[in-house]
Amino acid sequence: MATTLRAVKGMNDILPPDSARWEWLEEQIRSLMRRYGYANVRTPIVEPTALFVRGLGEVTDIVEKEMYSFEDSMNGDRLSLRPENTAGVVRSMIEHNLLRDGGRRLYYIGPMFRHERPQKGRSRQFHQFGVEALGYAGPDVDAELILLLRALWRQLGLVEGSDIRLELNSLGQPDERQAHRAALVDYLTAHAQQLDEDSQRRLHSNPLRILDSKNPAMQALIEAAPKLSDFLGADSLAHFDAVRAVLDAAGLAYRVNPRLVRGLDYYNLTVFEWVTERLGAQGTVCGGGRYDGLIEQLGGKPAPAVGFGLGMERLLLLLEELKIAAPAEAPNVYAVVPAADALPKVFAALETLRAAGVSVLMNAGLSGMKAQFRRADSSGARYALIFGDEELARGEVALKDLRDAAVPQRSLSLDKVADWAAELLNA
Repeated sequence: MATTLRAVKGMNDILPPDSARWEWLEEQIRSLMRRYGYANVRTPIVEPTALFVRGLGEVTDIVEKEMYSFEDSMNGDRLSLRPENTAGVVRSMIEHNLLRDGGRRLYYIGPMFRHERPQKGRSRQFHQFGVEALGYAGPDVDAELILLLRALWRQLGLVEGSDIRLELNSLGQPDERQAHRAALVDYLTAHAQQLDEDSQRRLHSNPLRILDSKNPAMQALIEAAPKLSDFLGADSLAHFDAVRAVLDAAGLAYRVNPRLVRGLDYYNLTVFEWVTERLGAQGTVCGGGRYDGLIEQLGGKPAPAVGFGLGMERLLLLLEELKIAAPAEAPNVYAVVPAADALPKVFAALETLRAAGVSVLMNAGLSGMKAQFRRADSSGARYALIFGDEELARGEVALKDLRDAAVPQRSLSLDKVADWAAELLNA
């Protein structure tokens, strides 16, 4: 007997009825993107490993520990499954010179891959919805992305402030971060005995990430560390103030968090996270910010950019926790077919209805009328179309209202199938 094959650990099937929740969320996102004028972009799942080393930084956790990388057996190229998609989108824009005519507002939905311990809300294959606004330098686009996310929360039924809240910070420019970094390294070196093993490793490679540590024993040390905001120049402060002014005018509450640094090296100026208290340790639902140096870093002409990434699994977990369900989708009609020899006429009628936009479900192979009616009722369909021998002999089909027993059953003419559609759709 052959060994049963199973999915790779941490890479999960999404099956009905759960897949309907995913489709609903994706439809909500796509409708929002149309309203904000963002176009869809689809990049390869496999990219050159060098893209992520250059884009994310060699000493980030993603590059050091989490990427699925391999050597192409055909030509020896080093390749990786994408752990995030900002670098891939930027690579695509450079390769196809898509910024030659001005800025681009883009979004993507798709799978990413990181080799980490699977847990609730975190899988090795996970899915992100992301937005990248390339070629725009102003604080208005930073604010636009944040407000776009607020619109998504409201569309989904989340309440900002209680279900989900905004944290905001500015990382300034590279020279300002370098001055802060030097002061931070001096401070942390003086208190090296209080650092945990992970922070000691990062002390000289990526000290800013130490400020993001969740280790309770280090929180007092982190709180007393030099603050980046004290090193920001006038232009960086003005940019941050302009973002805040738009959010204030829009009535969006937020918390300025000076310890918010994000996990990747390419960010500058505005950074933000939408977080929740409803999911325990997995509290960050969405994060993003400005990355004005990345396009040049990856070989393109210097151009500003800002974006965000949202974890689809984590957002669906939050909706589930709050008991926000996707609207139930049921067929308009369930076809009850007592006899197999009726199928040619049945299919002709059903295909006409489907072409007119009516959703129809049929399980003609079920034995007996009772079994088919039970299935019709459980399907959630409003109507049953009954293709009985007597009705078909008269060139008709019976229409039964499955949700209101007081409505009498009636007959419809098979010659006028297309005329039924409006009635069946608008019930």
